[in-house]
Amino acid sequence: MEHQHILEEERIADERSFDEADLGKAILNQPIRSLTSLRSPVSISLSATAADAIDAMTANHIGCVLVVDQERLVGVFTERDVLRKIAGQGIEPKTLPVRDVMTPDPECLTLDDSLAYALHHMSVGGFRHIPLIDSEGRPTGVIAMRAIVEFMVDLFPRQVLNLPPLPTSNIAREREGA
Repeated sequence: MEHQHILEEERIADERSFDEADLGKAILNQPIRSLTSLRSPVSISLSATAADAIDAMTANHIGCVLVVDQERLVGVFTERDVLRKIAGQGIEPKTLPVRDVMTPDPECLTLDDSLAYALHHMSVGGFRHIPLIDSEGRPTGVIAMRAIVEFMVDLFPRQVLNLPPLPTSNIAREREGA
């Protein structure tokens, strides 16, 4: 009986190491362009207001917009910019130029950079979004941390999507109702 338990543990360990190797190969070898969830970039003009940027993010259900000047990327405006630079500051977004609250000259990647390189940039820089540009500095997209996580889940749907719920995850902390 003990021997069967040990063999089962060894099989599980072998499966996990194989899965980790597959994940590593997939991320190291896949260019950003292979993500099926990439969308066209949403851009606003450098002359736009913060309210214009917020409206564009809201209308498109996205966490950032790219700021362009003469078709070239000059900045990025994110939800974090709203929270850290506008909310609670007594600033009126309708009159605030987006150039005053955007992140200028953001770090960028290309569609041909690997997912591992993008993940590294996001991890080291603390970014949730990184603009993608072409050789002329024109926006081609945005890679989001969420897109990389979805890619990894797609590699192992059985292992991730079939996880049992935690017993405490659906228990209300406080009594609800009457």
